[in-house]
Amino acid sequence: MEEIIKYFPNLTEEQISQFEKLEEVYNEWNAKINVISRKDIQELYTKHILHSLGIAKVMEFTPGSSVMDVGTGGGFPGIPLAILFPETKFYLIDIIAKKIKVVNEVIQAIGLTNVVAEQKRAETVDEKFDFIVSRAVTNMPDFVKWIRHKTKKENINEFENGILYLKGGDLTEELRDFPKAIQFDLSNIFEDEFFETKKVVYLPLKYKG
Repeated sequence: MEEIIKYFPNLTEEQISQFEKLEEVYNEWNAKINVISRKDIQELYTKHILHSLGIAKVMEFTPGSSVMDVGTGGGFPGIPLAILFPETKFYLIDIIAKKIKVVNEVIQAIGLTNVVAEQKRAETVDEKFDFIVSRAVTNMPDFVKWIRHKTKKENINEFENGILYLKGGDLTEELRDFPKAIQFDLSNIFEDEFFETKKVVYLPLKYKG
């Protein structure tokens, strides 16, 4: 938790309380439904929460924005971002029902009111969003196919509407067909060695009605 406050010193008391509650809630539910590896649950704040918040270090969502988290798993990056941006609406989806159950339990336990979580495939979502976020659910070409018609026409944020994607390693080959993609190295933002190869990839997407 100290890391969160270190890198995000302007949190409100409510936000600090919500972040603090995550450890207890995830430990409780992970014992029942394993959505985070036992090794990683010990480093929840670094490997899951702070990693998710890397997106916030690249861009802050304007109040009134809408964000879809595809393949949210146990709620990452969606839940940490929803705590940080209470005036942004988040829609978290995953195809695995037990993971969405845990996500909804976490949402309720910490009192988040700006999040909806559902068991759903991205291709079946009818709504449009300012941004689609995700954490390494697949390669970028396939991911773009899943969500290519899901961004709004009007831009209200610093960046044009598109994808903010958490991924690690050498992405040269994967991003070869996406010349507009920009990579932000999280090792330049967070000191922990976990972030040495971790990146946020931003890819603007043209509106398609």
